[in-house]
Amino acid sequence: MVDTPDMDSLQALIFDVDGTLADTEELHRQAFNLVFSEYSIPWRWSPRLYERLLAISGGRERIDFYMRELLAKGPGEILTPDLIREIHGRKTAIYGELIRAGHLKLRPGVARLLDEARAAGLTLALATSSARRNLDTLLDMNLPADWRDWFAAIETCDSVPEKKPSPAVYLAVLRAIGLPAAHCVAFEDTLNGLKSARAAGLATVITTHRYTRARAFPGAALVTDGLGEPEAPCRIVSGELGKHDYVTLAGLRRLLAAPLREPRRTGSAALHHDAIAG
Repeated sequence: MVDTPDMDSLQALIFDVDGTLADTEELHRQAFNLVFSEYSIPWRWSPRLYERLLAISGGRERIDFYMRELLAKGPGEILTPDLIREIHGRKTAIYGELIRAGHLKLRPGVARLLDEARAAGLTLALATSSARRNLDTLLDMNLPADWRDWFAAIETCDSVPEKKPSPAVYLAVLRAIGLPAAHCVAFEDTLNGLKSARAAGLATVITTHRYTRARAFPGAALVTDGLGEPEAPCRIVSGELGKHDYVTLAGLRRLLAAPLREPRRTGSAALHHDAIAG
């Protein structure tokens, strides 16, 4: 028997971290450039280049992809897997220092929605391809000391090495919380994140930012420029929230009650994906 969601079926919210809970991607870009300078590697990732590199999930994978792309064009820096691992470890440390120095805040609406979900007795979980250390630093700076107790499952690249767009991290979360995908909503900010969540059967809300607002997100239940607040509404790109112009539990229940939209396989969406992947 197929489990069909109804208006009372929302039981869990599963959040990506980087770009979703906080607008972290610019700090990640800065941290990459700082570590390249430390290691005397002549790379500088511009915002435009980094936007393209975000199609690759995982920092080590991003470094490896960029190296191979340059080597395909001619002689360049050759970084061994061990050196890439070392560089990425140092980059993670620099990223943490940048967060602590600038106190990067959660995106508008995140703290509100977390509080509303906890008050309603919903299950909360985190599913990210980022390192656990990055996640801990960000949330230690922005949530109460007991925030780890808020989440029934926290899965990162340290516990699930297979990166998005693989659904592995979301499937691990679903196993840990013991709930069917039909009763959960995922929150993402990238196409790889959307593909990962949808492959796990999850209705997905996309909250775009500087690096993803120009992207197409076929198959998302809702695309907005953020979760919004009562006094600072979000802009809805696609999908419907009901009577509110910010993301609420009632709006999420409405999304679950609607049929999930499947990605369209033709035309501009396919061409757009090819452009990102290239």
